[in-house]
Amino acid sequence: MSKHLPEQKSIFDPELLRAAFAESIKKLDPRILWRNPVMFCVEIASVITVITFLMSLAGLGREPAWFTGLVSLWLWLTVIFATFAEALAEGRGKARAASLRKSRTDVTANRLASADPGGSTTKVGASELRKGDYILVETGEIIAGDGEIVHGAALVNESAVTGESAPVVRESGGDRSAVTGGTTVVSGSVVVRITVDPGETFLDRMISLIEGAKRRKTPNEVALEVLLIALTLVFLLVCANLSPLSLYSVAATGHGTPVSLTVLVALFVCLAPTTIAALLPAIGIAGMDRLFQKNVIALSGRAIEAAGDVNVLLLDKTGTITHGNREAVEFIPVGSHNERAVAEAALMASLADETPEGRSIVSLARQRFSLPQPARPADAEAVEFNADTRLSGLNTGGKQYRKGAADSLVAFVRALGSKSIPAELAEVVDRVARAGATPLVVCCDTEVYGVVNLKDIVKSGIQQRFLQLRSMGIKTVMITGDNPLTAAAIAAEAQVDDFLAQAKPEDKLRLIKENQEAGLMVAMTGDGTNDAPALAQADVAVAMNTGTQPAREAANIIDLDSNPTKLLDIVEVGKQILMTRGNLTTFSISNDIAKYFAIIPAMMLSVYPQLKALNVMHLATPLSAILSAVIFNAIVIPFLVPLALKGTKFRPMPAERLLIHNLLLYGVGGIIVPFVGIKAIDVVVGLFV
Repeated sequence: MSKHLPEQKSIFDPELLRAAFAESIKKLDPRILWRNPVMFCVEIASVITVITFLMSLAGLGREPAWFTGLVSLWLWLTVIFATFAEALAEGRGKARAASLRKSRTDVTANRLASADPGGSTTKVGASELRKGDYILVETGEIIAGDGEIVHGAALVNESAVTGESAPVVRESGGDRSAVTGGTTVVSGSVVVRITVDPGETFLDRMISLIEGAKRRKTPNEVALEVLLIALTLVFLLVCANLSPLSLYSVAATGHGTPVSLTVLVALFVCLAPTTIAALLPAIGIAGMDRLFQKNVIALSGRAIEAAGDVNVLLLDKTGTITHGNREAVEFIPVGSHNERAVAEAALMASLADETPEGRSIVSLARQRFSLPQPARPADAEAVEFNADTRLSGLNTGGKQYRKGAADSLVAFVRALGSKSIPAELAEVVDRVARAGATPLVVCCDTEVYGVVNLKDIVKSGIQQRFLQLRSMGIKTVMITGDNPLTAAAIAAEAQVDDFLAQAKPEDKLRLIKENQEAGLMVAMTGDGTNDAPALAQADVAVAMNTGTQPAREAANIIDLDSNPTKLLDIVEVGKQILMTRGNLTTFSISNDIAKYFAIIPAMMLSVYPQLKALNVMHLATPLSAILSAVIFNAIVIPFLVPLALKGTKFRPMPAERLLIHNLLLYGVGGIIVPFVGIKAIDVVVGLFV
């Protein structure tokens, strides 16, 4: 199966083109088209030319009927090409949405009265589940709704959402506890707490976003639309004033004919920014679509655009820069203890620890020393980890087993009456931390046994991606709750620009606000519940799909592949959207220069013969000149549709060079292409008229 979302269809897929054409005709409804004011004005102009065509047929017009008829035809095609571009962009998303919708089934769920997996279950339909309900999901069963695993662990096939067929581990007690409705448990048994009501699931949101049903215009899109409306009003006033001016000129010179309504309408449509107005809706829709192709769900177009201007990227370490779970790789004894004694004490301290790290300690102790499957004593009292004590463990048989941060554990044993701490403990802790691992000190009552080496594994290839981000002017900052030594080692290995150690949720929030107050655009990636406040504050918030439900709800972009460097793709798409709009706007406005030289001499030639000098393209006749400009104005839209949908190719280079490059390509090109195109069309038109 493909790694990505449902298969991407080609722009020129016949089925897609047929559906887009049918939809483009529907979008000609004025009640729909008025949302695009420029093209709405063109539609009104097209209606006017139909009237002038009918008048010409009745012998009431000054131009021949073939001329007014062809002008009317090409003005209608201009509007249809515009609605077709938008319909084509929407159609590709709707095709994928239809594929996703097929994967939805109203499965049966085993609802529990509480989080206890041993409780009685009731069979209910997925549509009957409500936020806060508990369900038991066993091997081979489909998870009936979005939620958090509160008990157990399982291999889950998420291909219904991500397109990736390889199952992934989902478990309670960590940052990989979120599950999505419609995915299947391959092996294992879990209790899931439902976190959303029916109709609000992640899959429902994906379908809605892909279809564009809730897509709102971004600030840049609105600003550009205001500019286009302003330009349209200016050209409308200019064309309206040309009629009395031509009447006055005819009266003053005593020869020539006034400018006709058909010609004025043609001039208005050619000078109005129809090219960018026609393609503007498609650019934004296609930008979100390109992210979908990269397995990234953008919850708003605003977030994608903001990504194009990001200066600082904050990355949570665990699960983002490193693989989600630290693993125990070594037991290091201190004092008079040996490695086996450390392993046994660490195993007891981890018996009630359901976190991945705790389970890895139990697994390593059993493998290293062939210890039997541990059974939790009947009198055992679990001590869960909390941010204040920074310790966890087990009380049993009158003994207190603990593991945790070095300073916290030393304080604990001293509080119990310990008079001496092994002299080499500080050196061992420092050595493990400097190597980029996490030292976890283990004790039983007042006796410190040794250190568990918890290793963070940096994701492969991440250094090259950070180098690319740096070349784009984006500063990378790693955020972690680890001590400064561990943080420095991981930061050096991952090659980030800076790091923040021992970070609490409020520290992350403060760092984001400080950068924003300095005028920088901040992006953050994260996957844990403690990342949620910072994700909500960031300009661009990318949550890992493997992360917790609060993190996904706080984000405005979700990476289905859980690859933190995916921000590079998000930034590129954001820049593509901004650049594509700018480039096509430049091209559209530059086009007007050639149209001036085509239409203005033609429309006023009978009054002012001297204007013949402006006919630099040597167009055959005034009528063919006007018609050629109208035809070029229409056909340039479908030629630019592929560019609008694919986006301007992003090239990592300084902003000044990029601006010059695009001005030369789209500015100068926008001047030259119409001269060539209008002349070529005039030659063809001249063969028939």
